[in-house]
Amino acid sequence: MVQVDRATSRGGMGYRAIADALRAEIDTGDLAPGSKVPSENELMSTYGVEQPTARRALEVLKNEGLIVARRGAGTFVREFRLYRRRSPARLAESGWNAGRSIWQTDDAKRPTSIDHIEIATVDAPDHVASVLGLQDGEKAVVRRRRYLVDDVPIQFATSYYPEPIVRGTQVAEKNTGDGGVYARLAELGCKPVDFREELRSRMPREAEAKLLDLAQGTPVILVVRTAYTAGGQAVEVNEMVLDSSSYILEYGFSSS
Repeated sequence: MVQVDRATSRGGMGYRAIADALRAEIDTGDLAPGSKVPSENELMSTYGVEQPTARRALEVLKNEGLIVARRGAGTFVREFRLYRRRSPARLAESGWNAGRSIWQTDDAKRPTSIDHIEIATVDAPDHVASVLGLQDGEKAVVRRRRYLVDDVPIQFATSYYPEPIVRGTQVAEKNTGDGGVYARLAELGCKPVDFREELRSRMPREAEAKLLDLAQGTPVILVVRTAYTAGGQAVEVNEMVLDSSSYILEYGFSSS
């Protein structure tokens, strides 16, 4: 990583080297969360470069989600503390069976909220209908919602459930009650006991970028979770879109 004394450098550095120097200051805390980042003019003066070079250096850090521009105020180091998503502990029955949200397993001390809640009965996409084992004419109940931590949107989720199972239950209502959907499925005799998650990274669709207020160039992590009963019946397909710059994905494994 390039270390540069900003007060004395006049080397006509490239934009990547300038971005490296600024990133190092962010990583060490010399540029603390919430602090103002040097402007284009300041970078031009400090590093002896032209405006396009200074602008590209800042764009690199914006695309990495490290800094954010505030109209009329300047550019600042991102203040949001990364959210740690703990798997598989977050899916343990001991949590939702006791009435806790799976998000409380991740970090119970940080305020979490949900908005953009939409519930509908739909013809499931073919790949979802196949996993859920829906027969011709059978529909799915879909739940769409956005999750915010510290008032920052970090995830948008779309969950599908077999409509013949959850029809007329709290699974099809905005408030799913203590313990959430998994507790309600257990009450219906469809307790989820096995889970499979598939992860991949891609660039966001336009609507996803808007919902998650993503900085330019920020990729998303797509997590698809399927929940199964002890008999192997799939009772949920949950497609989650995560802001990659907001998350640490933690996985615990046992050798036994």
